[in-house]
Amino acid sequence: MADTTPPDGHIPEVLFVCVHNQGRSQMAAGLLNHHAQGRVLVRSAGSAPADSVSPAVVEVMAEVGIDISQEFPKKLLTEDVAASDVVVTMGCGDACPIFPGKRYEDWALTDPSGKGPDSVRDIRDEIDQRVQKLLADLRRDASRILDSASSASCEGPSRGGPLSVVPPHPHTHAALDPRQPPDTDQPRHVGPPHAEHH
Repeated sequence: MADTTPPDGHIPEVLFVCVHNQGRSQMAAGLLNHHAQGRVLVRSAGSAPADSVSPAVVEVMAEVGIDISQEFPKKLLTEDVAASDVVVTMGCGDACPIFPGKRYEDWALTDPSGKGPDSVRDIRDEIDQRVQKLLADLRRDASRILDSASSASCEGPSRGGPLSVVPPHPHTHAALDPRQPPDTDQPRHVGPPHAEHH
């Protein structure tokens, strides 16, 4: 496997938040960790965390080679939100504090609580599509930053003044190096075909 260690500097941080942190946010965090391969720092939390992660969620994630059996629900902390570049909420209402300069997204997803593996697989696959789109967005943002900095350097100083370089976008970083070809710009399903589960 190629070295995925990011270069020095800030790594984009993404926080997934749902109510119990036992299903949706756990799957989203596991999937983004899997696809980003160390280029994004991922957290998950809940506004009212449960005692444990849903067994059906652990099962369907294991089916696609992602082990979250050692994960546990965590309480949403203000400092976690403050440290994040992107905050994705999933049905937790107004429980998540709002900080300026953050990117907030709200994903309308079915709650997997109390559902069996067949139903949870569909939720997992929808989350996977959204996660891959988010990662592609972060890569495009990083590409624009590098292109802007390169253009400013080529223009050179104006009248002997300092170079004008566009400041980094708050949500992305060179850790997501756009010069490395992404796996795909289109969402892809990481799991086995549903037909195999019926």
